Amino acid sequence: MNKQPPMIDWSKQLDAYSEQVNQFQPVMSGKLKRVVGLTMEAVGCRAPVGSQCSVETLTGNITAEVVGFSDDVLYLMPSEEIHGVLPGASVKPLLQQRGLPVGVGLLGRVIDGIGNPLDGLGAIKSNEYSSGKAAPINPLERTPIKHALDVGIRTINTLITVGKGQRMGLFAGSGVGKSVLLGMMTRGTSADVIVVGLVGERGREVKEFIEEILGEEGRKRSVVVAAPADTSPLMRLKACETSVSIAEYFRDQGQEVLLLMDSLTRFAQAQREIALAIGEPPATKGYPPSVFAKLPQLVERAGNGSDGKGSITAFYTVLTEGDDLQDPIADASRAILDGHIVLSRRLAESGHYPAIDVEASISRVMPMVVSEKHMQYARLVKQNYSLYQQNKDLIAIGAYVPGADPKVDKSIQFYPVIEAFCQQTMKESHPYDESLVALTQLGDALQ
Repeated sequence: MNKQPPMIDWSKQLDAYSEQVNQFQPVMSGKLKRVVGLTMEAVGCRAPVGSQCSVETLTGNITAEVVGFSDDVLYLMPSEEIHGVLPGASVKPLLQQRGLPVGVGLLGRVIDGIGNPLDGLGAIKSNEYSSGKAAPINPLERTPIKHALDVGIRTINTLITVGKGQRMGLFAGSGVGKSVLLGMMTRGTSADVIVVGLVGERGREVKEFIEEILGEEGRKRSVVVAAPADTSPLMRLKACETSVSIAEYFRDQGQEVLLLMDSLTRFAQAQREIALAIGEPPATKGYPPSVFAKLPQLVERAGNGSDGKGSITAFYTVLTEGDDLQDPIADASRAILDGHIVLSRRLAESGHYPAIDVEASISRVMPMVVSEKHMQYARLVKQNYSLYQQNKDLIAIGAYVPGADPKVDKSIQFYPVIEAFCQQTMKESHPYDESLVALTQLGDALQ
């Protein structure tokens, strides 16, 4: 005897379909109303801030992001240069947004601010994608910083020791060796993965950094995100966020990540351009309030993860215009970072490389990651270096009489040794243990 098929409760099925229909928001195409400078204004379409839209042009469609709205007008910022845009052009929200490709397929690759390859090696091979909007980590769930990170730079390893998960600022004016120092770190670091964000710099420097500074060996475990100065402010902003998103992915896989971002100042300037274009009022020296809100949001995404995950040790370069350390961005960055390394133009002009000013530089977590003896010797080297600098003019003109102060005499005797200790060539790399041995020998001699 055939069994009767089970009865279907059509009322429940209809209710379920009705609920899905009610939740569905149809995609409504709008049109361009106005284009002024960097900003496009669209009416007739509905899309949330941060979403992508496709804008019709004479040469094809371009992608733009919703950065604000006023009543029924959406403010859009294009991710590429505007060409062939006409009044009344179609604007359509993009629902299918795959996200940023992440994974080991990124290692050795060079991509732009939204994940498109720039190196001509084909598409990024990945089965995983990131939305780029990671939830902030509860500060009480972060593992504390307890271990030093080897960066291959003797001065940093010994006198400004960096911990795994620390956020450091690299403060310098233009042309004193920021990019070279970052390249030295990529070759000498003990980190598993290196993520380099080259944002807002000269296009020429991108290829030079990859081929000359990063080198073949450093590139194998690196991901380079490049958005030169001639790209749109949105692309520069996205490049910084993409760099952090990639670093977050590898950290969540349990890897030790070194994030090098050049530069945080260009991130702030890109946000300033976008904010001013949509009508946000300027505040401190032309920077709108949103700039100072976004800086800590970006920086706080780096650091240690929760138990069982890895860490992101981050170096953010900060361009001090006119070598002014009281610049608004420099001042705001110094307050939210875990330490700062200052590069001196005076040292660079005298041929002292890397041009690290050990007097003006500090690592806030150094006491937590080094031994008491290491701390004592680092303090001793800094004291003798500083004492010589304070009396340098008197010594140069012969006004200082040897024997007048035993401490000054010692600083004069050991200054050439300390100066040589703080220098290394671009191709050199000094591991942490080797650097510690050299510090111990110098500290024993200074006692």
